[in-house]
Amino acid sequence: MLELRPNCECCGRDLPPESRDARICSFECTYCADCADTRLAGVCPNCGGGLVARPIRPAHLLTRYPPSTTRVRSTKSACA
Repeated sequence: MLELRPNCECCGRDLPPESRDARICSFECTYCADCADTRLAGVCPNCGGGLVARPIRPAHLLTRYPPSTTRVRSTKSACA
C-alpha cells in the first residue's frame, strides 16, 4: 500500500492524495511535478531511480487506507 506522502520533499508543497502533480520513485520518495521536472530532471536524488506520476487513491478508500501525515524533506543538494 502506498504511503501517499503529504508533501514535496524538495520545496515542501502540499500534495494531497488526489494531486495529479505528485511524482514518486520506487521507494516512494515524493516530489511535485515542478521539482521533479526542473530541479531533478526526472531522477530521484535519493536512489537514482526514475520519478513517475503517483497513482490516485479513490476517495472512498481514504478512510480505510489513509494517506501518511508525516512530512519528509530531502537534504540532498539538488533540493537545497
